[in-house]
Amino acid sequence: MKDSKPARTVYLSNLSLKEAGEKWLSELAKQDLLAPLAGETVPVDDSLHRVTAEPVFALASSPHNHCAAMDGFAVRFTDTVNASEAEPLRLSLASQALPLDTGDPMPEGFDTVIMIEDVDPVSREEIEITSPATPWQHVRTVGEDIVATELVLPENQLIRPVDLAAMLAGGVTGVKVRPRPVVSIIPTGSELVQPGSELHRGDIIEFNSRLLAGMAAEWGARAVRHEIVPDDFEELKRTIADAAQNSHIAVINAGSSAGREDFTMHAIRELGEVLVHGVRIRPGKPVVLGVVDRTPVLGIPGYPVSAVLDMELFTRPLVYRLLGRSEPARRKVSARMPRKIASGLGAEEFVRVKVGKVGDNLVATPVERGAGALMSLVRADGLLRIPEDSEGVKADQTVTIELLKELDDVKNTIIVLGSHDISLDILASELRKSYPSLTLASAHVGSLGGLMALKRGEAHLAGTHLLDEKTGDYNISYIQRYLGDNVGLVNLVFRQQGLIIAAGNPKNIAGVEDLVRDDIIFINRQKGAGTRVLLDYKLKQSDIDAVDISGYEREEYTHMAVAAAVKDGAADAGLGILAAARALKLDFIAVATERYDLAIPDRHFDSDMIQALLSVIRTRGFQDRVMELGGYDTSQTGKLVGER
Repeated sequence: MKDSKPARTVYLSNLSLKEAGEKWLSELAKQDLLAPLAGETVPVDDSLHRVTAEPVFALASSPHNHCAAMDGFAVRFTDTVNASEAEPLRLSLASQALPLDTGDPMPEGFDTVIMIEDVDPVSREEIEITSPATPWQHVRTVGEDIVATELVLPENQLIRPVDLAAMLAGGVTGVKVRPRPVVSIIPTGSELVQPGSELHRGDIIEFNSRLLAGMAAEWGARAVRHEIVPDDFEELKRTIADAAQNSHIAVINAGSSAGREDFTMHAIRELGEVLVHGVRIRPGKPVVLGVVDRTPVLGIPGYPVSAVLDMELFTRPLVYRLLGRSEPARRKVSARMPRKIASGLGAEEFVRVKVGKVGDNLVATPVERGAGALMSLVRADGLLRIPEDSEGVKADQTVTIELLKELDDVKNTIIVLGSHDISLDILASELRKSYPSLTLASAHVGSLGGLMALKRGEAHLAGTHLLDEKTGDYNISYIQRYLGDNVGLVNLVFRQQGLIIAAGNPKNIAGVEDLVRDDIIFINRQKGAGTRVLLDYKLKQSDIDAVDISGYEREEYTHMAVAAAVKDGAADAGLGILAAARALKLDFIAVATERYDLAIPDRHFDSDMIQALLSVIRTRGFQDRVMELGGYDTSQTGKLVGER
């Protein structure tokens, strides 16, 4: 029996982004696949955010008759020429001055309006005026706004609310617009399950199609999400062929690389033509660009960060061209990059960054760089492009950032770097609720990393819980050592730290002393984390050498990541907070109660943003939500530690 699976293939091409983009668009243009779509007529009432397919001309004038621009009296200006302050003039309400309201048509033979506040009603039959009127004063003449046959909107105009109103005012009730390009999104992979399904080991929730469809809709397309296609070559070909018949663009998500079950390139090649396979970008290299049945077809990676980038780079231009529009450019800003970023030669890298205004400067800080880090897309404020012939960015280098958010939102972002704590997530939520214009953005670099970030001017504040083994106190000695005295220290919480272990404690772990057992695998926090400092202190107290602990060198960056490793069986124990253990229904062995503080440099302490944040920290609402997590003490929350 013939094997229906194609042979494994390496990348057919490995073009630069510029080369791939030019080849993609030029080949599609040669096949006449980028021409704006022919128009369809829709009611003007339904045309908001559509694109005009031809010029729109007024069918009627607006106003279509002379009408009053003010409340008052319609008069003939020749009847008013002798009026003056010295000799007021009286006009008959029966024949010389007719009352009317704003918008009323002008009576036949009358050519001006006197505002009601400029007349004196002397009787039921007469009014008195003290100055002459000029011809057509306070009168909207025929066509004052729009003249019949006048151009209202050009071709390829994105219809705004004001455009909709102008068409209706000009007598236009139907408008020819570009059809929304149909973009088919095809999720692939036998491991995928729909959201809400019962999850089994190896299952992956299918969310990419919703993400990609949302992007297409934002650009003006109509996205059609297909059902999940398993790793079956023939079924994939049938689905692609159907999408090519019924859409303007088809996007296959996952299976675009060169692995054992990466069928996308082979399917496109059998059905049509592969133009590009592999682009020198990071993330997003394994992209496939081709044509099937005169339809552009793209194969993009399954990792969400790669998928989003390839969708932006190679699908977005097609949608805008089919709509007859130019792609809107993102705003670019200059920002300081306080820390060094290494990047490998040979691929243009797109680095997601947080951006905030710290002092007088915009400062950019990289977020997670993994292609599968979905939350890095949520947290990112901008993109930094590192050219393929560059090895990265030097510390304190000024770089150009493409903003993913409005600049005002970036400027209203409070950046906190340092140790991870779940209460920071609650604080971010409560801050946004009380101050909708403000955002708290946190990145987890460890307590010591947070203090160093303050020293480099990367953040407004840092979360820290560094234990001084000599004094038994927290944070103060480290701040004095690295930052000096110009820092305020505010307590956020006291919290329980301990060993997070599997539910039911199947390994019968009793304490830190058991970590040296041969059957125990540990998961650690990164160097510089306060939790790791605490662990080393406890090991020293128990006279335990770290080299005797299996897994001591394995590192995670958050308490929840440690808990997840234990939950999944990748580790038997890890040091973390009680709230993380409770969140994943794990057991917990208390080791210490520690103080978690916020270090705030004096230059930021009295700013409106920081004072707003402190006001939220001191609310009962925030503190009650923290206490509900378990393992916290908020009796000192919001209070200064020592003097400022």
